[in-house]
Amino acid sequence: MIAQNGYRWIMSQVAHKPAQNRDQTRLALIEVATRLLRDAGPAAVTTRAVAAAAGVQAPTIYRLFGDKGGLLDAVAEHALTTYVSEKAAHRDGSDPIAELRSGWDTHIEFGLANPALFALLVDPNRAQSPATMAGLQVLQARVHRVAAAGRLRVTEREAVALLHAAGTGAVLTLIATPRADRNLGLVDAMYDAVMGSILADRPERSDGATVSAAVALRAAMPSLRMLTAAERVLLAEWLDRVTTH
Repeated sequence: MIAQNGYRWIMSQVAHKPAQNRDQTRLALIEVATRLLRDAGPAAVTTRAVAAAAGVQAPTIYRLFGDKGGLLDAVAEHALTTYVSEKAAHRDGSDPIAELRSGWDTHIEFGLANPALFALLVDPNRAQSPATMAGLQVLQARVHRVAAAGRLRVTEREAVALLHAAGTGAVLTLIATPRADRNLGLVDAMYDAVMGSILADRPERSDGATVSAAVALRAAMPSLRMLTAAERVLLAEWLDRVTTH
């Protein structure tokens, strides 16, 4: 019995080794391509250069990724997954506004530190990957906390769209500007402009206060267990009408 169990263990290790080697090779190729992209730009990421730097034959890239485009997609996916996990973990639970600003700063810093990679991640020709969607969900969660605190005077969807567009635009503008000519004050000005348009600090008009209250109630709806599903649908329709008119 012991010999039989030992044989089974050995066979399981042999069976898993090809998969492990495949995963290790795939990760090594992604890391090499990421380094080339960061240090020398997209033109440097050729299948021949990546294969040579990783110590494998070029056909390995085609077998694992399909083509160069598949490799670049994997690079973007890997980088964005790492970035999203760090962004999600970096939270200041005491203040939703401060948390939103922290996420904005992280986004800007990542883009400026990785210009070629950032351009790849926001390429409109790339389909939205699971990691891209996860990053958007982090932003949505932070905006939701602001809404729940009664600080939004626009819908959550509009706030997310404005912050996403402004953050991406600010980074791309700075990347396209020679480093010596970059005005980093643009980042703060952009953020202040967006926050000024979505935040309800001390609204002077009564309708502003009404919209903020409606947005806050809309954010709290999942916790309203005393309402039936039909009642929540009806309430959501009423609140959406208040926030969009």
